Amino acid sequence: MASAEEIFHLSGPIHLTAIDWNNIYHRRSIAASLVKGVYILENDRRQNRHGPQALALPWWDFFHFKLDHMLIDDVDLSICGAVYEYKYPSSALNIPQYVIAFRGTIMESDTVSRDIKLNLQSILNNLHLSSRFQLAMHCVHNTVALSRGASVWLAGHSLGSAMALLVGKNMAKIGYFLETYLFNPPFLSLPIEGGFKNETLKLGIRFANSAVKAGLSLAVKGRQNRKAQAYDPFVVLSPWVPYLFVNPDDPICSEYIGYFKHRNKMEEIGVGKIERLATKNSMRNLFSSVLGINSGAEALHLLPSAYLTLNRGRLSDFYGAHGLQQWWNPYFPCEAMFYKYNTTT
Repeated sequence: MASAEEIFHLSGPIHLTAIDWNNIYHRRSIAASLVKGVYILENDRRQNRHGPQALALPWWDFFHFKLDHMLIDDVDLSICGAVYEYKYPSSALNIPQYVIAFRGTIMESDTVSRDIKLNLQSILNNLHLSSRFQLAMHCVHNTVALSRGASVWLAGHSLGSAMALLVGKNMAKIGYFLETYLFNPPFLSLPIEGGFKNETLKLGIRFANSAVKAGLSLAVKGRQNRKAQAYDPFVVLSPWVPYLFVNPDDPICSEYIGYFKHRNKMEEIGVGKIERLATKNSMRNLFSSVLGINSGAEALHLLPSAYLTLNRGRLSDFYGAHGLQQWWNPYFPCEAMFYKYNTTT
């Protein structure tokens, strides 16, 4: 007989028959379920399941959403996202009228090539050049305009969380701070958090990294004109606080733990000003700027502020640690932290 945890793993949060929209666990579970719905929509498409044979509907219908429309990738024709609309008009602050969800990589023959290429574009900070991102951005713009001030959420897992993060950043820069749920978001840097066990060694590596980045930042800033110096995207983005869901055993996202923790540690030891310079830049972009090379967009993983939730439970393998299903499980040992960027210079 399956255990309670196995049931939740396979079927989703079916225990949530009464939703408390002020409860972050309920909101997290619903956002994860809507992302799962995109995965199942694509599975239904690939396996030619229609009508009563299709399996995707319960993942949103259970929570009183309807499928408004799907986002279709123009390269592989896969379903890469979905727009859900809440069935009932509501003025409640925490109930979204629309949720736009993005799936991650699917390792199947007709999707894997396109998804891996997008993952590489994410690593190279070129995801914004992809047609899938342009589709997502256009969809979110239109949905926000259609909402007439009603709440719009973004949600994504893995590659989909990178997509939601980039869309959320762009919307925040024009004044729309969308509630955003990022499950196992990729942190595109050396995985110090999971790669080293000694805390002193980790602090030393991060301190050296911060000192180098701060020095390079000052060198780059000295070359910029006054207009470029005055614009600080971190300050612009700092009021936007996405929800990040990270498993320490997942090397794809675990470095977010050290990224935010180190910022606090540098403030504690009195060198917060160094870290405030370092945290808003990636080493690759800084070296490119010093060498006069156009490195493209800012690094995707750099964030001023976040609600960070950790799953401290031990999972059997990488697939469990990187899996979406862990985030609707009510039993995992949860650790939550709020990080707000200090705009003091």
